[in-house]
Amino acid sequence: MPLSRPSSLPPAGGAALRLLPGLLGCAAAVGVALAVHAALPALPAMTAAVVLGLLAANLPGAAGWSAGRGRAGLDFAGKHLMRAGIVVLGLKVSVVDVLGLGWPALLLITAVVLAAFAGTYGISRLFRLPPPVSLLIATGFAICGASAIGAMAAVRRIRQQDTVLPIALVTLCGTLAIGALPLLVGPLRLAPETFGAWAGASVHDVGQVVATAQTAGASALAVAVVVKLTRVLLLAPMVAAAGLHHRRGADGGGRRPPLVPLFVLGFIALAALRSTGWLAPEVLAAAAVLQDGLLGMALFGLGSAVRVRQLLHTGTPALLAALASWLLIAALGLGAAVVLIPAG
Repeated sequence: MPLSRPSSLPPAGGAALRLLPGLLGCAAAVGVALAVHAALPALPAMTAAVVLGLLAANLPGAAGWSAGRGRAGLDFAGKHLMRAGIVVLGLKVSVVDVLGLGWPALLLITAVVLAAFAGTYGISRLFRLPPPVSLLIATGFAICGASAIGAMAAVRRIRQQDTVLPIALVTLCGTLAIGALPLLVGPLRLAPETFGAWAGASVHDVGQVVATAQTAGASALAVAVVVKLTRVLLLAPMVAAAGLHHRRGADGGGRRPPLVPLFVLGFIALAALRSTGWLAPEVLAAAAVLQDGLLGMALFGLGSAVRVRQLLHTGTPALLAALASWLLIAALGLGAAVVLIPAG
């Protein structure tokens, strides 16, 4: 029996090699983003990762690599590593800490999230953005930035290309909040705790909340993190509700989408594990590093798909919608903060 000529690589090995350049680029970008954050603490590492992705997509030389040899790995990171990062994000959410706010505060924060979601979706449609893009913008602005956008895109089966603009907008507006909100503490005569509650209720990404609230001190940061994680906890029920709606509207002749994706169930499971108090601080610290790595690689991959020239040409209505939504959420968050922490 003649021996067949061995192929140079098995199919799985070939696929892995195609992913390798992009994944290595993502890993290197996360290292740079973390270094930038260490040098400039006001700039969250995740924001830096998106900016580096934008540079990779638009600088001569790098643009050819991101569109060609690196594209397979970059797309893999933007989809699959984003989902893995959302799972690990569950280890940041302690239900015990959230419940410590009390039921009136929880209901108020939930109302703010729902109002922000509905208002942002309405504003986006007013500016004639497509429904899928409007849904992603509303989700990211109302809950927890890019992580929420990735989760909603998965459950609604929205194309990865359609997540790029919402993530760019949520990163831009979150960065704007880091610079703008601390400037208003004096004119609005906000106590540190009130400012922290405002940042937690209105800034999009967890890292952006930390960067904003820490300008007012440790007490502001402590309040901001708990309020923000309450919003993060709402990711699971809102994504489940969106999945149920999408499942009911799916064509019965095709494969129906899952009610809740496995990665969202993973998020819930790890949040429950965190809430038991069984995990050592060292484990939580290692999980935080892992989450930063996964989400940073995902955001670099997504940012590398943004062509600035095309964004400037087609993104003006989206930019105006995002700024209007940012003002709406800032106003809602400020009102909630004043109610949560009355002036003493």
